[in-house]
Order: sequence, then C-alpha cells, then structure tokens
Amino acid sequence: MSIAPTKRAFAQTAEFRLKYGTAFPVDHPGAVRITEAAENIKNESNGRVEMLVFPNSQLGSEPDMFAQTRSGALEFMSTSGVNLTTVPVGGINAVAFAFNDYPQVWAAMDGELGAHVRAAFEKANLYLFEKCLDNGFRNMTSSARAINTPDDLKGLKMRVPSNQLWVSMFKALGAAPTAINFNELYSALQTKIVDGQENPLALIQSAKIYEVQKYLSMTGHIWDGHYILTNAKRWSALPSDVRDVISRNFSAAALKQREDVARQNTELEDQMKKGGLAFNYPDKKPFRSALEANGFYTEWKKRYGDAAWSILEKYSGNLG
Repeated sequence: MSIAPTKRAFAQTAEFRLKYGTAFPVDHPGAVRITEAAENIKNESNGRVEMLVFPNSQLGSEPDMFAQTRSGALEFMSTSGVNLTTVPVGGINAVAFAFNDYPQVWAAMDGELGAHVRAAFEKANLYLFEKCLDNGFRNMTSSARAINTPDDLKGLKMRVPSNQLWVSMFKALGAAPTAINFNELYSALQTKIVDGQENPLALIQSAKIYEVQKYLSMTGHIWDGHYILTNAKRWSALPSDVRDVISRNFSAAALKQREDVARQNTELEDQMKKGGLAFNYPDKKPFRSALEANGFYTEWKKRYGDAAWSILEKYSGNLG
C-alpha cells in the first residue's frame, strides 16, 4: 500500500519526525543516497514524514548509536554487522575469504543468508531492512612488501579494528595484528608502529594511506556491509503506509549506493595507481587453505552455529 498523493501543500509540522544516524562521511554514497531517500520519503508522504539524516557520527560512535536505536531514542541507523554484538550472527558476512566477488555477496545477502540474519535480529527486538548497504571488500596495504601469499604476512605488524574476527584471521595467517583506532592509523603507519593495514579502497583513499604505504594487495579478504536497522517496536507502531514508503525508498537507495561504490572502486584504483601505489592481485585459495589448516573456520563455525554456517556455505562453497 502506498501513500496516495494529493495536491494539498505540505503541513508546517511533519506528523512523523525521524532521525537516521550513520558513521559514513557526508560525501560517501552510504550517506548521499540515504539523504536522497529522505527527501523522496518526505515528498511521497506529502510532508507527513520528515527524516533527518546525521552522517559522520554526529549522533555518537556506532556503539552509541546502536544503544540509542535499541532503546528507541534513535529511529534508524546503519552499521557493520560485526558491530552488532547483541546478535553475533550479524557478523557472519565478514568471515574471511568467504566471498570471491559481488555476485556471490548479493546472492547471499539478498537471499537466504540475509533472511537468516534478519530473523535473528527480530528476536532481539531489532528490525533490519531487506537491502543492506555496501561498505566494500577490504584489501591489504603494506610498506614492507606486496602480499601475494600467506607467507608474505608472516610477522607483519598489521593494524586491525578492535574486533575478534579480524584479530583471529590475521593470527591464523601468521601476522601480528595490532588494534589501533582509525583516527590514529595514518601516524601509526608513518612512524612504523605497524607495517600495514586493511580497509576498503574508499577509506584507503580518504585517509591518504597511499602516502605512507608502498603496496596495495587486492586480497578482498573480507566483505563488509552496513545493515539499516531500527527498533522493532517503534517500527511496528508506525502506520503501514508510512512503513511502506520508508522501506521502498531505503531499498532503492541501497541498490543505487551499491552501484555508486562499484563505480567508485574502479575510479579509485586508477587514481591510486597514478599516485604511486603498486597493486597486485593475489589468488585467494592459498589464504583459505591456510585459514582452514590453522582452525580458523572451525572456530567460527562453532561461534555462529551449524545452521547459519551451512547457509553461508551455500554461497561461499565449503569453508572447512
């Protein structure tokens, strides 16, 4: 059911004033497309719904915004599934080397794996929208050497987010993972506190990592997405026609944002090559084999459970 258009002017005060928080910078496609969706929602609802979008962590850190969303103080937010520790299975998409490419990612996340995760969140009184946003495949950079095989990671000091999934992956590959805040990353690379780091291309570019690294290895070791979520009770309290117009525009925004990121990745690769970074394109199979041999997949299968793991493997193939 959609909200029927009328010719009346918008009311001075919206019937529903809703907030959306995200850590994405204001010019990131994840913020741009949601801001566009907010305008469409206002227009299609004839001004009944006003959605205010707050990018760049204006409403607090992602854990802060998640706490606000759980309590119902914040209506909507987007964040990586690995940050949603209340429902551990939310991070299953970030299992190392599970996905080879975007067709696999979207088949899983728009299919059975995404549905399984959404159902798990519903039990925690959280509603995840059907289409998630793309934060990108993560790739490794280094000042020491190109990373072509797991052996190239041996003893390498790699900056990682403070997240057990990342730490255990790099340990299993023989690296020395070091948790450092993102805002301290540039100086840590510059002063050689760490040898390398890993991030999606957009963040490598925006943080000017290319200035303090020599090699960019397109490992694509983790795919990271952002779920759009809300408090389930607050969501169900909205009229069905309002829910319909919001859901429809969030889905459309997510699909456009994915296209934006794909286009941006191609442009960024060209830019950073011209900037002097040496790119290489490793085969993923040896990394998968090393993780399997060192018990990484066995450990995370236990954590996520057999049901979720079997769904992941429908898309990724056998992970050991």
